[in-house]
Amino acid sequence: MGSSANTETNGTGPSPSSSNQKPPAMNGGDLSHPPPLALDQAIVMSDPSKKRKMVMLPLEVGTRVMCRWRDGKHHPVKVIERRRIHKGGPNDYEYYVHYTEFNRRLDEWTHLDQLDLDSVECAVDEKVEEKVTSLKMTRHQKRKIDETHVEGHEELDAASLREHEEFTKVKNIATIELGKYEIETWYFSPFPPEYNDCVKLFFCEFCLNFMKRKEQLQRHMRKCDLKHPPGDEIYRSGTLSMFEVDGKKNKVYAQNLCYLAKLFLDHKTLYYDVDLFLFYVLCECDDRGCHMVGYFSKVIQHIIYRYVWFPLFGLLIKRNFYWVQEKHSEEAYNLACILTLPPYQRKGYGKFLIAFSYELSKKEGKVGTPERPLSDLGLLSYRGYWTRVLLDILKKHKGNISIKELSDMTAIKAEDILSTLQSLELIQYRKGQHVICADPKVLDRHLKAAGRGGLDVDVSKLIWTPYKDQS
Repeated sequence: MGSSANTETNGTGPSPSSSNQKPPAMNGGDLSHPPPLALDQAIVMSDPSKKRKMVMLPLEVGTRVMCRWRDGKHHPVKVIERRRIHKGGPNDYEYYVHYTEFNRRLDEWTHLDQLDLDSVECAVDEKVEEKVTSLKMTRHQKRKIDETHVEGHEELDAASLREHEEFTKVKNIATIELGKYEIETWYFSPFPPEYNDCVKLFFCEFCLNFMKRKEQLQRHMRKCDLKHPPGDEIYRSGTLSMFEVDGKKNKVYAQNLCYLAKLFLDHKTLYYDVDLFLFYVLCECDDRGCHMVGYFSKVIQHIIYRYVWFPLFGLLIKRNFYWVQEKHSEEAYNLACILTLPPYQRKGYGKFLIAFSYELSKKEGKVGTPERPLSDLGLLSYRGYWTRVLLDILKKHKGNISIKELSDMTAIKAEDILSTLQSLELIQYRKGQHVICADPKVLDRHLKAAGRGGLDVDVSKLIWTPYKDQS
């Protein structure tokens, strides 16, 4: 979308030359009159003291090179896209790069002076490269990747996934202003076409309307009479408050929330069918109002989806295919999407949101599980939450306990309990049956590795009626 309108999707220059290639000769080998270069190409020679290397500019999309990151060190990147610099010369380009060691959230536009042209690599076969990289990785590095990476679009077929990745590969909004924070975005979000040329957006922190200019936001704030999300306050403990927002009753707010959230979530498609969801918005409250910290959403009607391609917005959108009569999901999903805004991360809010979703499930008298796929950060948070809750019970419980009993006590789905205990190697096969090994020293070691818990949910402060019981 935004950036793609100003970029070239296909490179025009030839592939980078090998280090031993020389410029072609003319006039029977006379190099004093080399052939002219195309206007949009240039040759950069490496340091003469080093092995001679020739690099064509501008760099091709797909080029692999070392790039200087914000830590001052060089890291391997792949060029995802390129665009001409406004009022620059024919070879003045910016390059959108993916740091191959890191998550896509760190992808960014870089200038040529950040790239080490001596490290430019020719195109290689992706499958061969992945195999070589895998062989070079240590066991610790492989485990670290397994812990932090999860594929985000398992529900899409291969063709749809390629289309999705193509249209979302470049962040269209670089930064946003929300309240007192200026936040760097992580991913593409399909804002309406009139926002294509915006690098920064300004959000009202209460109604979540977004604007192109600071002056527009200032005028809006003088008129906006909201001081909290437009829903029912169902929890208040100290300065923390939780609001339940019905997507059907507050459609514009819910859609704005989806636009905002997509800037920090790669694995979710944007829900335009917000009528089907409840949004639970966590806020920090002060004398100015209730400031959004994060949220989770929950489906209130189970539907079967199909995917429809909307070229205007450049993404796949889940659309209603047909209704299932039950009011609640047969998959027992108690959470569809979860996000803690970057300024509030690492403060225990994510774990609080997870715990809150399970407290709602307990009120409903049901077990719950998050909708898959989870983001990398979401998966880590859930694994930590499940580990702490289950091991705390196993430490305190005397006598035998079954998976079913653990599920009834915690509202955690039995499959999630089993997978968590298996990952901790606490399930053993003895005398023809599977049993839970609850050695206190082993439990303490796993609890320590799981890290600290989040903020506690004071259940006595939760005033809430399950949706099916509401009039």
